[in-house]
Amino acid sequence: MYFSKYNIMSQIKDSENFFIVNLLTKNADILSKGEVEEMKDLTLALSKGEGIGTDVYSLSFGEGRGEVFETELLTEAIEKGYICDEIEEKKLFRNAYLDFIDSRDTDEIQIFFVTNYACNFACSYCYQDEYSYPNQQLTKDIIDSFFDYIKKEFPNRKKYLTIFGGEPLLDNPSQREMIQHIITRSNDNNLDISFVTNGYTIVEYFDLLKTARIREIQITLDGTENVHNSRRFLKNGQATFNKIVAGIDLCLQNDIPVNLRFVADKENIDNLPELARFAIEKAWTKSPNFKTQIGRNYELHHCQQMTNNLFSRVSLYEKIYEIYLQNSSIIEFHKPAFFISKFLFENNSLPNPLFDSCPACKTEWAFDYTGKIYSCTATVGKSDESLGTFYPEISRKDEIISQWQSRDITEIKECKSCSVALACGGGCASVAKNINGQLNSPDCRPVKELLEMGMSFYFEKVENV
Repeated sequence: MYFSKYNIMSQIKDSENFFIVNLLTKNADILSKGEVEEMKDLTLALSKGEGIGTDVYSLSFGEGRGEVFETELLTEAIEKGYICDEIEEKKLFRNAYLDFIDSRDTDEIQIFFVTNYACNFACSYCYQDEYSYPNQQLTKDIIDSFFDYIKKEFPNRKKYLTIFGGEPLLDNPSQREMIQHIITRSNDNNLDISFVTNGYTIVEYFDLLKTARIREIQITLDGTENVHNSRRFLKNGQATFNKIVAGIDLCLQNDIPVNLRFVADKENIDNLPELARFAIEKAWTKSPNFKTQIGRNYELHHCQQMTNNLFSRVSLYEKIYEIYLQNSSIIEFHKPAFFISKFLFENNSLPNPLFDSCPACKTEWAFDYTGKIYSCTATVGKSDESLGTFYPEISRKDEIISQWQSRDITEIKECKSCSVALACGGGCASVAKNINGQLNSPDCRPVKELLEMGMSFYFEKVENV
């Protein structure tokens, strides 16, 4: 027996306690300093001894040493898989992996459709502004070809659409006609539809939106009025905050789900508590149709923002941890995930092991108005990353698609020996490719560091979460 390679163990932030998490066996515990020292002794003994006699749950050193451990901690560590038989662990890993593949093969597919790359905003951190776009307009023929393709390509899979841009809800007659046709075709095919929009024209489009099977509308609000308007403004410099707020109000009043996204960097993060109070005072947080997410403004392909304004994953959550401890009431607005910490707190159990965190070409595809097919939203619009076409003819780069589809932690060398692999899942394939030059490479996530904060936040620091 040995100390499981999938144990994640570290000290809880601002605490003398430690945590141990094993996603393969789906167990987690908080340990005292003394228990951690005992666990280290057990681990050292395992590395030197002849193994554990499972009949009595004792661990003995090699011949002549004469030491035997028989402790409650050892018994519990074996029962929970923190200490395990290597062969049995490999079997457990394989069975969990096969279950993951089976589940993923039947999971709902999210299909993104980019209606245009144009936008009415001139956001300070836009990453699409240097893309070159063809002089082409979306037509009903292209929309029809798109629906024909996804019906043929994913005939027996549950799926839904997400309409993306640029800004898909540009307020002009031609765009309204195209959005109306998309909604009509979605309804004809019994498909739910989501929109990712800056939210500026929600009121103008509401007559069309209420005819669709709306799953949610994602709208970005980067702070309260002055902060938001300094970052997300029209191309003519005009403010956008009040119109967006009016659109959110209208959606929630009509039971249309809103997913409010706050894009964080060092320029606006300190405004988060004020935005939370604004949303609470508006009673948005009382609506079952309101949810939030905090996104990180980061360098994807290009970013106007000076890099010293950008957070790393760790530094963003360090700042969030600090802000929330000082303003715990904003939990009503948003509960930070801290990786799996929130899930563990709310469900009193761990999620299934994550063998792959990249949905591209598996449970996510992206298409655009030029007729091109892409792996995901991180690659859409980059013509050199196109995987084929659905219009004017169907073509597929099957070899490249296969590479995307086969990528998971079993194919990434670095992940095979990583203790946090089943929490990280290998990260984003697009980011990994940009950094490392190949898909089968890791985009490492700071799992341990975020768990250190999350275990502190949810299990030791904040009451009445």
